[in-house]
Amino acid sequence: MSDERTPAPDSTAVRVALWRALHVEVDAPPHIIEDEIGLQLADPPKDWRNRLDMHPQGTRPFRMSIVARARFIEDLVIEQAHRGVRQYVILGAGLDTFAQRRPEIASGLRVFEVDRPGPQAWKRQRLIDLGFGIPDSLRLVPVDFETGGSWTEQLATAGFDAKQPAVVASTGVSMYLTKETNGATLRQIAALAPGSTLALSFIWPLEYADPAERPLLEAADRGARASGTPFLSYFTADEILALAREAGFKSAQHVSAADLTQRYFAGRTDGLRPSRGEELLVATT
Repeated sequence: MSDERTPAPDSTAVRVALWRALHVEVDAPPHIIEDEIGLQLADPPKDWRNRLDMHPQGTRPFRMSIVARARFIEDLVIEQAHRGVRQYVILGAGLDTFAQRRPEIASGLRVFEVDRPGPQAWKRQRLIDLGFGIPDSLRLVPVDFETGGSWTEQLATAGFDAKQPAVVASTGVSMYLTKETNGATLRQIAALAPGSTLALSFIWPLEYADPAERPLLEAADRGARASGTPFLSYFTADEILALAREAGFKSAQHVSAADLTQRYFAGRTDGLRPSRGEELLVATT
Protein backbone atom coordinates (compact mmCIF):
# COMPACT_ATOMS: atom_id res chain seq x y z
CA MET A 1 0.00 0.00 0.00
CA SER A 2 3.05 2.25 0.21
CA ASP A 3 6.49 2.53 -1.36
CA GLU A 4 9.71 4.44 -0.81
CA ARG A 5 8.29 7.57 -2.42
CA THR A 6 5.12 7.73 -0.33
CA PRO A 7 5.84 6.68 3.27
CA ALA A 8 2.89 5.19 5.11
CA PRO A 9 1.50 6.95 8.20
CA ASP A 10 3.43 6.48 11.41
CA SER A 11 2.56 3.76 13.88
CA THR A 12 0.83 6.17 16.27
CA ALA A 13 -1.60 7.37 13.59
CA VAL A 14 -2.40 3.78 12.66
CA ARG A 15 -2.91 2.78 16.31
CA VAL A 16 -5.36 5.64 16.84
CA ALA A 17 -7.35 4.60 13.77
CA LEU A 18 -7.42 0.96 14.87
CA TRP A 19 -8.45 1.83 18.43
CA ARG A 20 -11.35 3.87 17.12
CA ALA A 21 -12.46 0.92 15.00
CA LEU A 22 -11.94 -1.50 17.89
CA HIS A 23 -14.23 0.64 20.04
CA VAL A 24 -17.09 -0.07 17.65
CA GLU A 25 -16.22 -3.77 17.45
CA VAL A 26 -15.70 -4.73 21.09
CA ASP A 27 -17.27 -2.06 23.30
CA ALA A 28 -20.97 -2.02 24.02
CA PRO A 29 -23.17 0.71 22.53
CA PRO A 30 -23.81 3.54 22.72
CA HIS A 31 -20.45 4.20 21.12
CA ILE A 32 -18.70 7.47 21.92
CA ILE A 33 -17.78 7.86 18.28
CA GLU A 34 -18.30 5.54 15.33
CA ASP A 35 -15.30 5.49 13.04
CA GLU A 36 -14.55 2.51 10.85
CA ILE A 37 -13.32 4.59 7.92
CA GLY A 38 -9.95 4.97 9.62
CA LEU A 39 -9.66 1.18 9.54
CA GLN A 40 -10.27 1.25 5.79
CA LEU A 41 -7.58 3.89 5.39
CA ALA A 42 -5.05 2.01 7.50
CA ASP A 43 -5.73 -1.28 5.69
CA PRO A 44 -3.91 -3.35 8.32
CA PRO A 45 -3.10 -7.08 8.02
CA LYS A 46 -6.04 -9.36 8.68
CA ASP A 47 -4.64 -10.36 12.07
CA TRP A 48 -4.45 -6.77 13.36
CA ARG A 49 -6.78 -7.59 16.26
CA ASN A 50 -4.11 -9.95 17.62
CA ARG A 51 -1.61 -7.14 18.12
CA LEU A 52 -0.56 -6.68 21.76
CA ASP A 53 -1.67 -3.04 21.64
CA MET A 54 -5.16 -4.11 20.52
CA HIS A 55 -5.96 -6.22 23.59
CA PRO A 56 -9.63 -5.40 24.32
CA GLN A 57 -9.19 -5.24 28.11
CA GLY A 58 -5.62 -4.05 28.52
CA THR A 59 -6.06 -1.02 26.27
CA ARG A 60 -9.51 0.07 27.48
CA PRO A 61 -8.65 3.33 29.30
CA PHE A 62 -6.35 4.49 26.50
CA ARG A 63 -8.83 3.52 23.81
CA MET A 64 -11.48 5.49 25.68
CA SER A 65 -9.19 8.52 25.83
CA ILE A 66 -8.79 8.39 22.07
CA VAL A 67 -12.51 8.14 21.33
CA ALA A 68 -13.49 10.68 24.00
CA ARG A 69 -11.06 13.34 22.80
CA ALA A 70 -12.20 12.76 19.21
CA ARG A 71 -15.86 13.14 20.20
CA PHE A 72 -15.14 16.22 22.30
CA ILE A 73 -13.33 17.97 19.44
CA GLU A 74 -16.00 16.96 16.95
CA ASP A 75 -18.68 18.41 19.23
CA LEU A 76 -16.57 21.57 19.59
CA VAL A 77 -16.26 21.95 15.82
CA ILE A 78 -20.00 21.51 15.34
CA GLU A 79 -20.76 23.97 18.14
CA GLN A 80 -18.44 26.59 16.64
CA ALA A 81 -19.81 25.98 13.13
CA HIS A 82 -23.28 26.80 14.46
CA ARG A 83 -21.77 30.08 15.69
CA GLY A 84 -20.47 30.89 12.22
CA VAL A 85 -16.88 29.60 12.36
CA ARG A 86 -16.07 28.15 8.95
CA GLN A 87 -12.44 26.99 9.28
CA TYR A 88 -11.17 23.83 10.99
CA VAL A 89 -7.43 23.12 11.18
CA ILE A 90 -6.12 19.70 12.24
CA LEU A 91 -2.43 19.73 13.14
CA GLY A 92 -0.80 16.32 12.80
CA ALA A 93 -3.95 15.00 11.12
CA GLY A 94 -2.75 11.43 10.59
CA LEU A 95 -5.73 9.25 9.64
CA ASP A 96 -8.40 11.68 10.82
CA THR A 97 -11.74 10.97 9.14
CA PHE A 98 -13.98 13.90 10.12
CA ALA A 99 -14.37 15.07 6.52
CA GLN A 100 -15.43 11.59 5.37
CA ARG A 101 -17.66 10.68 8.34
CA ARG A 102 -19.42 14.01 8.76
CA PRO A 103 -19.80 15.43 5.23
CA GLU A 104 -22.97 17.26 6.23
CA ILE A 105 -20.83 19.41 8.57
CA ALA A 106 -17.54 19.39 6.67
CA SER A 107 -19.16 20.58 3.44
CA GLY A 108 -19.97 23.89 5.15
CA LEU A 109 -16.40 24.34 6.36
CA ARG A 110 -12.89 24.47 5.05
CA VAL A 111 -11.11 21.58 6.73
CA PHE A 112 -7.32 21.91 6.66
CA GLU A 113 -5.37 18.74 7.47
CA VAL A 114 -1.74 19.59 8.26
CA ASP A 115 0.74 16.72 8.18
CA ARG A 116 4.13 15.62 6.86
CA PRO A 117 4.32 15.43 3.04
CA GLY A 118 5.03 11.69 2.70
CA PRO A 119 2.28 10.28 4.91
CA GLN A 120 -0.15 12.87 3.59
CA ALA A 121 0.54 11.87 0.00
CA TRP A 122 -0.12 8.27 1.06
CA LYS A 123 -3.42 9.26 2.65
CA ARG A 124 -4.45 11.30 -0.39
CA GLN A 125 -4.00 8.24 -2.59
CA ARG A 126 -5.89 6.00 -0.13
CA LEU A 127 -8.84 8.42 -0.11
CA ILE A 128 -8.90 8.34 -3.89
CA ASP A 129 -8.51 4.56 -4.06
CA LEU A 130 -11.38 4.06 -1.59
CA GLY A 131 -13.68 6.34 -3.59
CA PHE A 132 -13.87 9.20 -1.09
CA GLY A 133 -11.83 11.56 -3.24
CA ILE A 134 -10.70 15.00 -2.09
CA PRO A 135 -13.70 17.36 -1.92
CA ASP A 136 -13.11 21.08 -2.26
CA SER A 137 -13.95 21.53 1.42
CA LEU A 138 -10.92 19.39 2.39
CA ARG A 139 -7.48 20.94 2.03
CA LEU A 140 -4.49 18.65 2.56
CA VAL A 141 -1.61 20.86 3.70
CA PRO A 142 1.83 19.21 3.56
CA VAL A 143 4.40 20.71 5.91
CA ASP A 144 7.96 19.45 6.36
CA PHE A 145 8.55 20.44 9.97
CA GLU A 146 11.99 18.81 9.97
CA THR A 147 13.28 21.38 7.47
CA GLY A 148 11.67 24.31 9.26
CA GLY A 149 8.52 24.41 7.20
CA SER A 150 5.94 26.97 8.33
CA TRP A 151 2.47 25.51 8.79
CA THR A 152 0.93 28.99 8.94
CA GLU A 153 2.42 29.94 5.57
CA GLN A 154 1.28 26.67 4.02
CA LEU A 155 -2.20 27.19 5.46
CA ALA A 156 -2.43 30.57 3.77
CA THR A 157 -1.34 29.02 0.48
CA ALA A 158 -4.10 26.41 0.88
CA GLY A 159 -6.75 29.10 1.28
CA PHE A 160 -6.85 29.74 5.02
CA ASP A 161 -8.24 33.21 5.82
CA ALA A 162 -6.22 34.65 8.70
CA LYS A 163 -8.86 37.34 9.21
CA GLN A 164 -11.55 34.80 10.05
CA PRO A 165 -11.76 32.63 13.21
CA ALA A 166 -10.97 28.94 13.21
CA VAL A 167 -11.04 25.84 15.35
CA VAL A 168 -7.57 24.30 15.67
CA ALA A 169 -7.12 20.75 16.95
CA SER A 170 -3.79 19.26 17.98
CA THR A 171 -4.05 15.82 19.57
CA GLY A 172 -1.25 13.38 20.16
CA VAL A 173 1.33 15.96 19.09
CA SER A 174 2.49 18.05 22.07
CA MET A 175 4.41 15.20 23.70
CA TYR A 176 6.69 14.85 20.66
CA LEU A 177 7.67 18.54 20.72
CA THR A 178 10.00 20.35 23.09
CA LYS A 179 8.42 22.74 25.55
CA GLU A 180 9.96 25.61 23.61
CA THR A 181 8.37 24.41 20.37
CA ASN A 182 5.04 23.90 22.12
CA GLY A 183 5.23 27.47 23.38
CA ALA A 184 6.03 28.79 19.91
CA THR A 185 3.13 26.85 18.39
CA LEU A 186 0.74 28.18 21.03
CA ARG A 187 1.86 31.73 20.28
CA GLN A 188 1.16 31.21 16.58
CA ILE A 189 -2.34 29.92 17.30
CA ALA A 190 -3.02 32.66 19.86
CA ALA A 191 -2.31 35.19 17.10
CA LEU A 192 -5.18 33.88 14.96
CA ALA A 193 -8.33 35.94 14.50
CA PRO A 194 -10.42 36.69 17.60
CA GLY A 195 -12.97 33.98 18.26
CA SER A 196 -10.61 31.15 17.34
CA THR A 197 -10.45 28.07 19.58
CA LEU A 198 -7.65 25.59 20.22
CA ALA A 199 -8.14 22.05 21.54
CA LEU A 200 -4.81 20.43 22.43
CA SER A 201 -4.03 17.17 24.18
CA PHE A 202 -1.15 16.87 26.63
CA ILE A 203 0.38 14.08 28.68
CA TRP A 204 0.76 14.32 32.44
CA PRO A 205 4.15 13.51 34.04
CA LEU A 206 4.34 9.82 34.87
CA GLU A 207 4.50 10.44 38.62
CA TYR A 208 0.90 11.71 38.44
CA ALA A 209 -0.37 8.57 36.70
CA ASP A 210 -3.03 6.30 38.10
CA PRO A 211 -1.08 3.37 39.65
CA ALA A 212 -3.11 0.90 37.60
CA GLU A 213 -2.22 2.70 34.38
CA ARG A 214 1.37 3.64 35.11
CA PRO A 215 3.01 0.41 33.83
CA LEU A 216 1.31 0.82 30.44
CA LEU A 217 2.18 4.52 30.29
CA GLU A 218 5.80 3.71 31.10
CA ALA A 219 5.75 1.05 28.38
CA ALA A 220 4.40 3.63 25.91
CA ASP A 221 7.23 5.98 26.88
CA ARG A 222 9.82 3.25 26.33
CA GLY A 223 8.23 2.29 23.03
CA ALA A 224 8.30 5.87 21.80
CA ARG A 225 12.00 6.13 22.61
CA ALA A 226 12.77 2.80 20.96
CA SER A 227 11.00 3.88 17.77
CA GLY A 228 13.05 7.08 17.57
CA THR A 229 10.17 9.41 18.46
CA PRO A 230 10.59 9.96 22.22
CA PHE A 231 8.14 11.88 24.36
CA LEU A 232 9.81 15.24 24.94
CA SER A 233 7.18 17.17 26.89
CA TYR A 234 4.98 16.34 29.85
CA PHE A 235 2.73 18.96 31.46
CA THR A 236 0.60 19.27 34.55
CA ALA A 237 -2.69 21.08 34.04
CA ASP A 238 -1.31 24.19 35.75
CA GLU A 239 1.74 24.18 33.49
CA ILE A 240 -0.19 23.88 30.23
CA LEU A 241 -2.66 26.55 31.34
CA ALA A 242 0.20 28.89 32.23
CA LEU A 243 1.85 28.25 28.86
CA ALA A 244 -1.40 29.08 27.05
CA ARG A 245 -1.86 32.31 28.96
CA GLU A 246 1.76 33.31 28.37
CA ALA A 247 1.21 32.66 24.66
CA GLY A 248 -1.55 35.27 24.62
CA PHE A 249 -4.82 33.36 24.70
CA LYS A 250 -7.67 35.31 26.27
CA SER A 251 -8.99 32.29 28.12
CA ALA A 252 -7.83 28.75 28.79
CA GLN A 253 -9.39 25.79 30.54
CA HIS A 254 -8.38 22.26 31.43
CA VAL A 255 -10.74 19.51 30.28
CA SER A 256 -9.95 16.53 32.51
CA ALA A 257 -10.66 12.84 32.14
CA ALA A 258 -13.29 13.34 34.85
CA ASP A 259 -14.95 16.00 32.70
CA LEU A 260 -14.99 13.66 29.71
CA THR A 261 -16.31 10.85 31.88
CA GLN A 262 -19.21 12.98 33.09
CA ARG A 263 -19.96 14.15 29.58
CA TYR A 264 -19.74 10.88 27.64
CA PHE A 265 -19.65 7.95 30.04
CA ALA A 266 -22.25 8.80 32.69
CA GLY A 267 -24.64 5.97 33.35
CA ARG A 268 -22.52 3.29 31.70
CA THR A 269 -22.38 0.02 33.60
CA ASP A 270 -19.48 -1.55 31.69
CA GLY A 271 -16.74 0.40 33.47
CA LEU A 272 -15.51 2.21 30.38
CA ARG A 273 -13.60 5.33 31.39
CA PRO A 274 -10.84 7.40 29.74
CA SER A 275 -7.29 7.37 31.07
CA ARG A 276 -6.14 10.29 33.19
CA GLY A 277 -2.72 10.16 31.51
CA GLU A 278 -3.68 12.39 28.57
CA GLU A 279 -6.10 15.30 28.93
CA LEU A 280 -7.10 18.43 27.04
CA LEU A 281 -6.46 22.14 26.97
CA VAL A 282 -9.11 24.36 25.38
CA ALA A 283 -8.08 27.97 24.77
CA THR A 284 -9.67 30.87 22.92
CA THR A 285 -8.33 34.01 21.26
